Parts: sequence; structure tokens; C-alpha cells
Amino acid sequence: MPESLEPVRLADYRPFPFQVHETKLDFDIRNGETTVRCEMSVERQGDASAPLVLNGVDLRLMALTVDERPLGGNEYVVEGETLTIFDVPDSCLVQVVTRIQPESNTALEGLYKSGSMYCTQCEAEGFRKITYYPDRPDVLSRFTTTISADEQRFPVLLSNGNLVPPADSSAATAAGRRTVTWRDPFPKPSYLFALVAGDLALLEDEFVTCSGRRVALRIYSEPHNIGQCDYAMDALKRAMRWDEQRFGREYDLDIFMIVAVESFNMGAMENKGLNVFNTSYILATPDTATDAAYQRVEGVVAHEYFHNWSGNRVTCRDWFQLSLKEGFTVYRDAEFSSDMNSRTIKRVEDVEFLRSVQFAEDGGPLAHSVRPQSYMEINNFYTTTVYEKGAEVVRMMATILGRERFRAGSDAYFARHDGRAATVEDFLDAMESSSGLSLPQFRRWYEQAGTPLVTVSQVRRGDELTLTVEQSCPPTPGQPNKAPFHIPLAFGLIDAAGAELLGESGRKNGSTATVATDAKVENPESDGTLVTHLTAPRTAIALTGAPDDAAVSFLRGFSAPVRVRYPRPPAVLRRLAERDTDGFARWDAGQNLIAESLLAALGTSPDAAEDSDATREVIALFRELCQMAADAPDDGEAKALLAAMVTLPRETWLLDLLPGTDILEIARVWDALADRLAGAVDWLALASANRTSHPYRPDSADIARRQLRHRALWYALRRLDADDPQRAAALLADELANADNLTDRLAALQGIIGLQSLPEADKAAHLEAFYRRWSSQALVVDAWFAAQARNPLPGTLDRVTALQKHKAFDGANPNKVRALLLTFTTNVRNFHAADGGGYRWAADQILAIDQYNPQVASRLAKAFADWQRFDAARGARIRAALETVAAGRLSNDVREVVDKSLNAS
Repeated sequence: MPESLEPVRLADYRPFPFQVHETKLDFDIRNGETTVRCEMSVERQGDASAPLVLNGVDLRLMALTVDERPLGGNEYVVEGETLTIFDVPDSCLVQVVTRIQPESNTALEGLYKSGSMYCTQCEAEGFRKITYYPDRPDVLSRFTTTISADEQRFPVLLSNGNLVPPADSSAATAAGRRTVTWRDPFPKPSYLFALVAGDLALLEDEFVTCSGRRVALRIYSEPHNIGQCDYAMDALKRAMRWDEQRFGREYDLDIFMIVAVESFNMGAMENKGLNVFNTSYILATPDTATDAAYQRVEGVVAHEYFHNWSGNRVTCRDWFQLSLKEGFTVYRDAEFSSDMNSRTIKRVEDVEFLRSVQFAEDGGPLAHSVRPQSYMEINNFYTTTVYEKGAEVVRMMATILGRERFRAGSDAYFARHDGRAATVEDFLDAMESSSGLSLPQFRRWYEQAGTPLVTVSQVRRGDELTLTVEQSCPPTPGQPNKAPFHIPLAFGLIDAAGAELLGESGRKNGSTATVATDAKVENPESDGTLVTHLTAPRTAIALTGAPDDAAVSFLRGFSAPVRVRYPRPPAVLRRLAERDTDGFARWDAGQNLIAESLLAALGTSPDAAEDSDATREVIALFRELCQMAADAPDDGEAKALLAAMVTLPRETWLLDLLPGTDILEIARVWDALADRLAGAVDWLALASANRTSHPYRPDSADIARRQLRHRALWYALRRLDADDPQRAAALLADELANADNLTDRLAALQGIIGLQSLPEADKAAHLEAFYRRWSSQALVVDAWFAAQARNPLPGTLDRVTALQKHKAFDGANPNKVRALLLTFTTNVRNFHAADGGGYRWAADQILAIDQYNPQVASRLAKAFADWQRFDAARGARIRAALETVAAGRLSNDVREVVDKSLNAS
């Protein structure tokens, strides 16, 4: 690793020796060059001899004064990425004047130009690309921002806070320029600063807070996109009301603004009062957004709004505490989405992603604790561990405390640290003191990396069923040995008919089953679910009065982010999948049954005469589920759950269950089982029964119908493609022609692409027609690229390479790169092709993109990080591609990912 790339360590944290009480920024935006004047009101708070050290990258320093006195060359020094001012008075006014070139800022950090507008992205360390400043999250200041720009080209000039009255700040100058001033009354770190300048259209609304205050709501976008913002506005109002009711958080400014940007590295950014969004997370109409996109818009709008308190009013002291705001806010947005739609389905979706993506990260060379101890490049730590696992840790805390005590703890946390930069310890201390609980062992979830493994064995003696539950955690980089975690385990016991046998529900059902364990057991609800607290390496749970046909419903609601090894007969898993009263546990049992069937088939002949017991139970389960679908209510949950249950698990999760397996062998048995299931059920009848007759609605009931219908069509087409190819092609062409929404259109287009029997020329004609119709909609074009990158048939790498030359593809636009290139890296059958061509191609892309956007290149490089999970031959090919990248001239972002991956033992 280069000598210049030194790790930043949590142990080395020291408070900044100065406070910056007030910050005044003046932006003079001109074509090709922007001048930034930054005035800081500075007061010493630490070492009397410490110089004032400011961060800055790619800046042209024009002037530097302290208390209006220009500094001479021996009074400061610019070295590397810092400006150091010596002999600073204990209280003074520091002014820095810099010049920057946003038009050439391809990294999309700091101030840059996206299309015809200027915008900022300052998290994590982008503000230092705007001006010299103490660019760290524990330095909070009140910002006043003045923006001057060409009046005709940039009629909209936005920044954080409230607009200073126009009489003082919004007058046109004689030179045809306009100046506005914004004042943010709340102290914030520089990473929450935002500026937008452009010719933007506006959607307006209003929200009345719980105390009766009227808040102006404004969504800005380029004029061709403004008609797609209504759903986001509705989602914003729902989120504002929910946060008041669930967490007691009222909005605090006179105005809340969102700006939609077409070139943006992230999904969205929670800048105080002025959220900047990638258009893919704000725009939604039936023709331009899928059901999943509608749900993403709702969830991300809520997430960024919720940051107003969990991230803005209370921010993180340093970047090691990143999950303090991100994990907490992901938990909050998941709870919001659960309340708005289906709690069960939201849980299934989140856990499926966690198992397939975060578990792999937790078990690979990039594994790190929720609060890491060191990093090389902070941009690399916006990870699923920090976000999704961090949210699971908060969820466990809520499970342990219960809703009322958790709310009291969050209230205490916000009250104690309002206007301050906090730590994980501050959050946990607030929870403990408010609840009266002491949870020292729980803190290990923030300190230890890796996914715990919970191994369960059971023994029956008469009417007593005893579970022995053991927890362990594998070594991770820098942490060879792990202490036991505090794991809240939710479980139930059901009989053959699905009746609950424990708790209040069990007593109502006439059950005499009881629980005895050496761990604490709670019954927070009367639905038959108990929670026990695993704190020791081994815990025994004895269930007395358990009938012979009783089955344990284990880890209900996925009460902890753990792997589970709990061998049970396939018939028991099938019964749980059919009868369990906990929706998540039903899905989980079905997924484990399918996984057992698939893993048992590895290495067997494709035309083996005998099925395994697991495969026979899977087929029986699918038939039963499809029978259930006929009577399932349109409640936004039942059919969505059935659709999830008849969806085969991702191949990457199966690899996680059996590392070292040939991923293409997993794909082979996956396809074979899918083909068997395609012939086991009348999928066309199921699809027909779930057709909607009314115009498109993105409500949960219709979304569930479409999910079940599309899954049924997917199976039906596997059979038709082989038996009646003309009918398959005609059915999909009809679906494509008559669809009134993007969800149905894309499902049909994806089906057409995947037909083995359809000539390539016919596919190309459909693709070209689709593109011509929707070429003016950037997000639809992104979906068009992604559909082709997912094509499971051979030759997709050649297709992707050709699409990189398509006139609509822009390698400088992160959305296009994600849609085509990153999507291809998830295409198991083509990216992992035996010849290694996918790996060599990806290495070339990483090297090329790293020259202009290191964040996107780093994200692409992470596709190689888990090379050790694969079989030896494939792992060697991935490692060779990593070595090719390592030999290049790399950014710190990519260098860290590549070196950690190569140095993994």
C-alpha cells in the first residue's frame, strides 16, 4: 500500500482545538470558474499553542486574512491537503478566498455541474473541495450563504436554512446577476452544507406541524422532470406526520426543499433543509417507475427527511460513528415503510438483501465492525454493514427494550445531544438510562465484525423438547477471536394445524406448553412469540408439554442478524412454510427447504431418476402455496408473501451456505429446479387470476397482485419456451403492447430477452422499439440498460460491451454505470463465466472509471472482494483480475478495496 495512504484510527481521535461559531460563505458563480469567500468566526477551545489547520483539495488560494489583516508567506503554509495558519489569536475572524472549477469536477464531490445546474455533495469530505475549512463532523457552525450568479441562467439559487428577506438579499445587479442569501439558524458540520443553482421547475405544497406551524414544501427539478415529483411530495408529507407520531420529531425550519439531480454518486443527501436527490429516488409515474421504484422513492424520501433529527440536529462526532446516524435512520425508515405497507413483506425484503449482500461483506476481506476502528478512505465505509447491519443492531435494541422504553431512550438521546456531535456510547447511554437496563454485552455488536452463527440441536424426551443453542463467530480481519454477543431470539411453538402453543395465545388454544431456560425469557406480545436472550456460548431451552407434532418457529421476525444452522426434516420445514403464523418465519422455512433441495442436488446428474426428500417437499409446498393463492385476500400482504415464497433464493446466498462451491454448478441446479417447478403447477392460470382490470395504482394490494402474477408468468414461460415457443413469444409481445405501466412493460421485456427460442433479430426489434418510445426518459433508459445486463443467456458480456458504445450510455453518469456495468456484475451466469472474460472486462472498467470518479470505481471493485468464497479455479481468475487493477495508478478509494482483497488470508 502506498506510504501516502495511512489509516485513520478511532484511537487517534482528538477534539478540534477551535470552535467555529459562525461561517459566512459567498459564492460568485461564473462560467468556468467560481470564487468562494469563506469567513469563519473562530474561538480557541483547546491547546493554546495549536495552529489552525484547515482542509482543502484542488483549491486555488486567492487571499487569506485574520481579523482583516492579510497574512504573509511565513504565517501560513499550504501542504498536501491542508492549510495551516500559525499563531492564531484565541478569538478571531478568518477569511479565505479560493477559486474552483465545478465544470471539470467529474468526481461529483464538492461543488460540481450536473447538466445545466450547479449542485453540491459534501458528505463525507467534499466540502474541502469548495474552500479551506475544518472539514470534520465534530465542528458545528451556523452558516450564512450568499450566492451570486447569472440571473437568466440561474433563476433558482438555494442553500440551507431559511431565505433572508428579499429586500436584503435578492436584488438583480446591473450586470444581469442575481444575489440571494440563506441563513441556517441551526449549527451543522460542513458535510451538511448544500448549494444548488439552476433553471429549475418547482412543485409546491405545505405541511402543518403538530404544533400548528406551517412549513413550505418545495421540490425542484429540471423542467422535463417536474411532472414526476407528485408521489415524492405525498411521501414526504406522510413521513413528516409519521415522525411526529412515532418519534415525536417536529420539523424545525420554515421551509423544506428537495432538489432532483441527474448526476449524483449517492441515492440522496440529507443536507439540512435542502435535500439533494438522485432523480432515481424522487421521480415516479406509472410510465417511468416500477413498483419497486415507487417503494424506493417512499423509503428514501422518508430516510433523508428523518435525518433532520437522526443525523442533522444530532450528528456524529467522527466518521467512525457513521452508523449512529445511518443505521438508526435506516431502522426508522424501515419502520415507516412497514407501517405504510406490510411489515412482513418489508422484513422479508430487508432480510433477503442482508443475507445475500451484507453477510457476504461480513465474511470477506472487507469485513468491519458496525463502528470500525480504522479506515483508509471514508467513502469506502458507506457499506451494508454500516447501514443495514447497523439498522439491525438498532432493531435488536428496540426488541430488548420494547417500544415504549425504546421511544423514551430516543427522546432522551435527542434531548441530550441536540445541536451536538454524538457517539455510539451517547446513544447507548441514553437507551440504558431511560430503560433502567444495563447492556454492556450488547455493545459488542458495534465493536465486533462478522456474522454470528447460531447452531441448534434438539432432543425429545416424552413431551419435553429441548433445544441446545450455541453461538460462535468466525474470525475477521484483525479480529481472530470473538466474545459472545447478546442475541435476542424470538421463537414460537406451533402444532400440526398451525396453532400457537406458547404464551397467552397458547393458553387460549388450550396448550399447556411451558418454557424453561437458563436465559432470560420475555413475552412482550400475546401472539405466542417469546424472546429469550442468548448471552452465553451455549443456552438450553426446554419446552415442556410439547405435542409430538409440535415444531419450533425459530428466529421469528429475524430478531437478530445471525446465520442459523438448525437441521430439521424437510417435512417439518414444509409444514412451517405452510402453517406458521409468523409471515417471516413462513418465508424463512420455505427458503431453507429450497436451499436444502438445491444443495443436495449439487454434483448429481441432471436427469437423476430419484428426487431428494427436500425436492419432493418443495414441489408439494409450491402446489399448496398456489392453492392458497386462489383464496388469498388482496390485503397487500398475503399475495406478496406468496410471491416471495415461490421465488428461489439468490445463488449468492446459496454460495454463502456452502463456500467453495462452483457458482455455475449452483446455477445449474437452480435452473433445473426452476424447470421442475415450472411443470408442477398451472402457472398461467395463477397469472390470469391475478391480472388487474383497472388502471395502474402503486398501492400495496395491486403491487402484491403484480408480484404474484409476474412470478407465475416467469415459471410459465420457462415451460412454454421449450414446449410452445410461438405461444411464449406471442404472450410476451401481447403483455408488452398492452401494459399501462413500467412494471409490466419491463417484466415483459425481460421475458422476451430471456427466451432461448426467440431469434436475436426479434429480440433486437423489441429492444429498439422500447428504446425509441422511451428514449426521452433517462430513468426508463437506465431500466432498459439494466434489463439487458441481467440477460442470463450466453453472450451477455458482448451485448454489454456493445451497449457501452450506445448513444444513450454516458460513462460519466453514475446512474448509467450502475444500470449497465454494476448490474452485469450481479449476472451470475455471465459475469462468472468459466473463461474469466467477465473479470477481465470488469478490471478494465475499474481502471478507466477510477480516473474520473473514484467512488463509482470503488463500488465496482467490490464485486471482486469476496473471491475466496468461490471454487479455487474461479477464485484464481478473480484474483488475477484484482492484480491487474492493483498494477494501475489508483485512487485511494480503489486502492484500499483492492489491497485489502488481495491481502486477505
